[in-house]
Amino acid sequence: MEAVGICSSRVVLSPSLTKIKAGNCFLIKSMATQKPGTRVTGTRKGSTVFPLGEPGPREINNSVPPIKLLTNVEKLRLLTKAEKAGLLSAAEKFGLSLSTVERLGLLSKAEELGVLSAVTDPSTPGTLLSLSLVFLVSGPLCVYVVPEQYPWEVALQVVVALVCVVGGSAAFAASNLVSNLQRSS
Repeated sequence: MEAVGICSSRVVLSPSLTKIKAGNCFLIKSMATQKPGTRVTGTRKGSTVFPLGEPGPREINNSVPPIKLLTNVEKLRLLTKAEKAGLLSAAEKFGLSLSTVERLGLLSKAEELGVLSAVTDPSTPGTLLSLSLVFLVSGPLCVYVVPEQYPWEVALQVVVALVCVVGGSAAFAASNLVSNLQRSS
């Protein structure tokens, strides 16, 4: 015999429901017997139930070929473009030389944070694009919502708007860069 306990909006299926603790519950006992070897379970909409003894669902192999990051960097000629744009000398003028990177341990920190695995993850460009849209919408939203009665409120608007514009633009550029790196053509 199977019993179903219904408590407000929840349904509890149990082969042996002995107690009902909530006050707004009622118990329905089924007198019908089931065939041996079959099991009744609650399912979500769109799911399939496979009776005992029958083969279950087949596994679908949707494996995506691995992203070859260094090959794509070579195809895009990013190092040549960085050299021609003078990015390395500009970074050195700002105090970011290779010895500074080594002294600060930035490469090991990037390795610990999983930056390379994030670059090869197929969901990263979409996540970065979503983050950039959140930033680019929240800047003007803050300017609209925060009143302008006091000078500190205006300063808050300026700071939040600048951070949102810079962060949103950086996330958008990173999304585009990672998307180009992941493209295998």
